[in-house]
Amino acid sequence: MAKTHHAIDYIELTVRDVDEAKRFYSAAFGWQFNDYGAEYAGIKGPGGEVGGLAQSATPRTGGPLVILYSNDLEKSVAAVRSAGGKIVREPFSFPGGRRFQFTDPSGNELGVWSDSPGSAH
Repeated sequence: MAKTHHAIDYIELTVRDVDEAKRFYSAAFGWQFNDYGAEYAGIKGPGGEVGGLAQSATPRTGGPLVILYSNDLEKSVAAVRSAGGKIVREPFSFPGGRRFQFTDPSGNELGVWSDSPGSAH
């Protein structure tokens, strides 16, 4: 996969427990990982790694909001809850579609959006 100048290339989340983070993201979104020891896992994407989970006693929860895309927002909300995430902003409408925000078990806040009609409401 070709790299694009000034495009987001890799996103790293700090987590308290790499195994728990892998379990959560796998259960909620079907993510797969490359393991690099007990304290780091790469997040697999369609063209290679797109990010990583780095273990830290104090996860860095600030910074830019990472937003994922969903074909079915309602199912994504249910998957996040089922996997143990906390919805911190219920689904809401914006000019491009609908979105919600959640925190993972380490406290990282992410968003999920959809442009599909009939998404969660």
